[in-house]
Amino acid sequence: MNEEIKIETIDTLSPEDLNQLAELLVSVVNDGASIGFLPPLREVEARMYVDSVITPSNLLLAARIKNTIVGTVQVQLATKPNATHRCEIAKLMTHPGYQRRGIGRMLMTKAEELAREHHRSLIVLDTREGDPSNRLYQSLNFIEAGRIPHYAQSEGGKLDTTVYYYKILR
Repeated sequence: MNEEIKIETIDTLSPEDLNQLAELLVSVVNDGASIGFLPPLREVEARMYVDSVITPSNLLLAARIKNTIVGTVQVQLATKPNATHRCEIAKLMTHPGYQRRGIGRMLMTKAEELAREHHRSLIVLDTREGDPSNRLYQSLNFIEAGRIPHYAQSEGGKLDTTVYYYKILR
C-alpha cells in the first residue's frame, strides 16, 4: 500500500484538523512517546493543548495521507533579540499505525526548509535517550550536544535521560 504522503503547514485549525490532531496526540502518548505528556492522555487535555499550538512563533507541519493527519512536527522560532537565528523542533510524532514509512524524515526535511525560509541557521531539539528518534536525528546529521539524566518522567515515575541535538544550517 503506497499512499501519497503530503506535508503541509497548518496556519489555522479547522474543527476536523483539531479533532485529528487531538486523536493523533492521544494515540502517540498512549503508545509511549515522550513528548511532554504522560499516559493515559485524555482527549479533552489533548484538544486543549492542540488548540493552543499555532502562534506566530510556533509553526505546525502536518503529514497527511488522503485527508487524514498521520504525523506532525512543530518549528518553534526563538523570539528573544539574541536568538532570532535559531529554532527548536518540538513534538515530532507519527501515528503508531503509520510508523516506519518515512513520515518523520519527511516532516523533519520540511521543518529544515521552513527554518531556512525564516532565516534560521541553528536548529536544536531534545529526545528521550534510547528512543528510535535518536537514530532519525543522527541520520539527518544532527549532532549530539549532551545528555541530562533524570530529565523527564515516564509512565510509572521512572526518570529518563534526555539527549540534546543541534544542527547548523548552511
